[in-house]
Amino acid sequence: MQRCVPFPEPENFDSQVRQPGNHWLARNSDKSPKDFWSLCKPNLAQALGHRCAYTAMHIPNGVGTIDHYRSKQHARQLSYEWLNYRYALGRVNGCKGTYDDRILDPFEVQNDWFRIQLPDLQLVLTDQIPLELRENAEFTINQLQLQNSDWVIEQRAHYYESYRSGKVTLAYLEEVAPLIAAAIQRQEH
Repeated sequence: MQRCVPFPEPENFDSQVRQPGNHWLARNSDKSPKDFWSLCKPNLAQALGHRCAYTAMHIPNGVGTIDHYRSKQHARQLSYEWLNYRYALGRVNGCKGTYDDRILDPFEVQNDWFRIQLPDLQLVLTDQIPLELRENAEFTINQLQLQNSDWVIEQRAHYYESYRSGKVTLAYLEEVAPLIAAAIQRQEH
């Protein structure tokens, strides 16, 4: 994980998502919130550099999802709030579930809390994580399968090997997989 910077909501968000969504919620208190948020997915992807807020790696066009950081089940009133959205891989979003109070918020994570180890490409916690958040940090990487699951190691390996074979530059990795770029920079210095 790497820090994501909060970003202003799109100009048309209130009229296209918040207002119709909250109107729908007021009339349907017994149903799951209706998806109006997908209208802003391109804006969210762009705001987060087309990277997953949790893996800190590029998501190909059309594959990302909108994660409600505070889940729709626990915080219905935030279902249509821009600052509650995180851009995420569908797999990660599915793993997150309703663990609202246990998963670290990418908007609050600091850049030096996690790092990728080379050559095994595992995500590890650093001693920079505040002690009171360490248990949640461990829960986050385990629940979201960010540490060493096959699929995430495979994705990291693709970027790492692309760099080692000269197919991509370090500058490119800084954009699409910044934690891997940082690991390479540590290794080379």
